[in-house]
Amino acid sequence: MLTKASARRPDGAVYFISNEPDENMIITASISSDGTLRLDRAVAAGGRGSHGVTANGNMGVDPMFSQGSVQVSAKNGVLATVNSGSNTVSLFAIDPRKPTMLTPIGDPVSSEGEFPMSVAFSNDGSHLCVLNGGAINGVNCFTVDKKQGLVQLPNTLRYLGLNQTTPPNGPPGSVSHLTFTEDGSKLIASYKGNNAPGYLNVWDVQKDGSLSVQATQVPLASGGMVAFSLTHIPGENAFLLTDPGVGFDIVDFSGKKRDSSVAVNGQMATCWSTRSAKTGNYYTIDVAGNTIREVHIDGNLKGSVVASYNLPAGTSPIDSETATIRGKDYLYVLGANATSVEVFSLDGPAKAKQVASVNVQGPARAAGVTINGRNLQGMATYVRP
Repeated sequence: MLTKASARRPDGAVYFISNEPDENMIITASISSDGTLRLDRAVAAGGRGSHGVTANGNMGVDPMFSQGSVQVSAKNGVLATVNSGSNTVSLFAIDPRKPTMLTPIGDPVSSEGEFPMSVAFSNDGSHLCVLNGGAINGVNCFTVDKKQGLVQLPNTLRYLGLNQTTPPNGPPGSVSHLTFTEDGSKLIASYKGNNAPGYLNVWDVQKDGSLSVQATQVPLASGGMVAFSLTHIPGENAFLLTDPGVGFDIVDFSGKKRDSSVAVNGQMATCWSTRSAKTGNYYTIDVAGNTIREVHIDGNLKGSVVASYNLPAGTSPIDSETATIRGKDYLYVLGANATSVEVFSLDGPAKAKQVASVNVQGPARAAGVTINGRNLQGMATYVRP
C-alpha cells in the first residue's frame, strides 16, 4: 500500500498507470467525501510499459501520445488498461465497496497489434476495443466476460496500415484516442496527421459487435489541424475534439453540419479533455502551457473558452477525468512532470477551484514502486454506487 488507507469507506477511486518498461502498475487512490484523494495501492497490470519516440529524441511526458490508456466501465464494474510494451490488454474487477481493490479477470490478452495505447468500453461495458499505434496498427475488440476475461470478438480486427514503428514516432503521424459514439453505432480512432491535417477513422458497429471491413476517414472542419482526444457532447451525436494545432474542434456526426474549428489564443498544446455532468462544460488540458481551459458549447455547437486555470510551471498536466461525489463534480488531472494529481472542485460553470495537489512520487518511492514522470499516463474514475 502506498499510504495507510482510511478506515472510512471511500466514495470512489481514481486510476492511472506507471507505464514503466520493467513492469506496468495501476496506481489507485481513494476519493473522499470532499473529493480529495488518498493514495492507496499499486496493482500489477500484468505487463510492461513503453515510450513513444519523438522527433528530437527527448523522452518527454505523454509516453503513448494518447488518451484512454486506462478506462472504467461503471455499469459493468470493470477496469481495463493497456500494457504498451507487452502488446497486451488487461481486465480487472472493481470492488464496489472498496474501489481501489482490483482483481484480475483472466490473463492479459494480446491486442493483436503493437503498442496498444487506448481502450474503449461499449456503453453497457459488454465489449472492449483497443487501439494499436505501433508498426502493426489498427483496432481489435473483445467480449467482456466477468469470469474468463477478454474474449476475442469475431470480425473486429481491423488494420489501419499507417507507416509507423514500434514504439511509434510522434506525436505527429500517430493515432491518439479510441471511443464509441454515444449510440454505440460507430467506433472512432483519431489520427493526428503528419505534414497534413489529421482525421478520424470511423468503423460502423454491427448489432453483434463486429466492425465494418473498412474505416471511413472523416476530415476535420476547415482550419482543424491535429486530431487528439474526443469527448462526447451529450444528445448531439457530436464531439469536442482537442487540437493542439489550434485549440479544439467540433465534430458533428448528426448530419446537421455544425462542425467547426476554434482557435484559442495563447494555447500551446491542448491534447486532453473531459466533461463535467454538473457544470455541463468541458475541460481541456494544455500540457505545454500548464493550463486547464473550461469550454462551454451552446445548443448550436458553438464552443468558446469561458475560464482558464493555471498550474505551476513544470507541472505538465496530461490525462484528466471528472467524478460526481455526493452531488458535486471534481476534476482530477495527472501532473506528469510534477508526479502529482491536481484536484479541482467544480463549484459551477467557470467556478473551478483547486483544492489539492497530491504527490505521487514520495509515497511510491517509500513503497518501492517505480514512478517516472515521463512514463505516467491515463486517468479514470469510479464512483461507488
